[in-house]
Amino acid sequence: MSDTTEKQVKGEATVDPQPYGNEGHDEEVGIINKGGQLHTDLRSRHMQMIAIGGAIGAGLFIGSGSALYKGGPAALVIGYLIVGVMLLFTMQALAELAVLYPVNGAFYTYVVRFVDPSWGFAMGWDYAIAWLTVLPFELIAAGLTIQFWRPDLNVAIWVTVFLVILALIQIFGVRGYGEVEFILSMIKIAACTGFIILGIVINCGGVGDRGYIGAKYWYDPGAFQNGFNGFAGVFVVAAFAFGGTELVGLAAAESANPRRAIPLASKQVFFRIAFFYIINLFILGLILPSNDSRLKNASGSNSSYSPFILAIEDAGIAVLPSIFNAVITISVISVANSCTFGSTRTMQAMAERGMAPKFLSYVDKAGRPLWCVVVQLAFGLLGYVGVASNGLDVFTWLLSLSGLSYFFVWGSCCLAHIRFRMAWKSQGLDMREIPYRAPLGIWGSAIGLGLNIICLIATFYNSLYPSPDATPDAAAFFEQYLAAPLVIVLYLMYKAYTGKWQMWVKLNDIDLRAGARPLIIDEEDEIMEKKTWANLPMRTIRAFF
Repeated sequence: MSDTTEKQVKGEATVDPQPYGNEGHDEEVGIINKGGQLHTDLRSRHMQMIAIGGAIGAGLFIGSGSALYKGGPAALVIGYLIVGVMLLFTMQALAELAVLYPVNGAFYTYVVRFVDPSWGFAMGWDYAIAWLTVLPFELIAAGLTIQFWRPDLNVAIWVTVFLVILALIQIFGVRGYGEVEFILSMIKIAACTGFIILGIVINCGGVGDRGYIGAKYWYDPGAFQNGFNGFAGVFVVAAFAFGGTELVGLAAAESANPRRAIPLASKQVFFRIAFFYIINLFILGLILPSNDSRLKNASGSNSSYSPFILAIEDAGIAVLPSIFNAVITISVISVANSCTFGSTRTMQAMAERGMAPKFLSYVDKAGRPLWCVVVQLAFGLLGYVGVASNGLDVFTWLLSLSGLSYFFVWGSCCLAHIRFRMAWKSQGLDMREIPYRAPLGIWGSAIGLGLNIICLIATFYNSLYPSPDATPDAAAFFEQYLAAPLVIVLYLMYKAYTGKWQMWVKLNDIDLRAGARPLIIDEEDEIMEKKTWANLPMRTIRAFF
């Protein structure tokens, strides 16, 4: 039942602040080094903008060109759509857990609690490392976008400028993060909307000298390129483009009203997937041929080869490429801002549970995980390494830890939700106590987990055979798949450290009470909407919108 439905049917539903009346439990499970209290300064508008536009960055505006070149326009749209559907189910599962357990660390905590501490340790560090290494990349990317106008200036200048800006944002804590994301996301959303309108005009021959284009490029050079190899190569690029959507769940502990804000924000993911990704990429494939040789360079951080800018330049519009390049600069800064939030909150939660150095658990009076912020900004200094000669080779390896990491994290979120539902049923608890329930329940998470596994397999195949005539190469393979052995090493390391080799936490041993905020149930008729064929359309609309 959706958030809106509950509000309409039961009016003022209450959430139990002292769940199950057990005062002997800590607020969260497994706390060893309790840090200070994070501030709940994120409002509903912040959460919605983080969900809709927070992760739109170089992965969409630049990386999509590489995916278009490798797989063709049809593979581009289908690949992003598969990852988008997978992420939609993942966010619904995460929303259900985050509303009931708005605890620090979110999905990392859920994996530790409902799946296995060792797997949670691996996921937590894998996720933190991904964001730590993405930050210097985003700083270099922001600097390279400035070179679109000023190629005479060294990128290191802009790495310094943007790193200082990020440090200043941290002074204002989570509220600063929320306000910056709110403003920058609005700009990105306006740019995506504008490109859709412009793309339609270009396709119909309203701009440029190419006349009506229609679906010409879907026939010549074709809808698909490089067969299944090209199609499989889209997934890692898509994962990098969608990475950061899960930050909505991570922000639950710092949301003023997670009960309302998180379900609403998770539903906004549908709009972002359908509108800002799929429609934009579909139109992009209509107005830019996939065999354009310039797209070979549309990877990493070089905005000069952004397919969006190339499409605008091909239409002969003089000023707009510079405007769109400014949007890409803003987008990259936004993702860099998300880096500081994603890694710091994960490391702080891990430190509280004894899975990271104790000093990282410290939270100051302003609600900032201070030492975690220092560690993240210190990783930003690696941006200067990337500027140096052959420095980008280092980043190729560092970034190999990020794209694939999202598949592991998203799949683990779905698995944690499945295990949570199994434990809830096994312990005989009432499903009606769950404040927000994912529309497809455990089956949606099963689909999400299955799609994550399929994407991992497809990426594994593409890492071995990036093109139909390629032969396996060790260096090329690990550039794409390095995150997988890292996760396995972290998992086995923690297993060996604890000496606990059981695969799962037993369902009856899972603590479902600590930190929970369930609904107080009086009578079923007061809170449940009767399910009929007549109200099925409206129930479906409320579930996703």
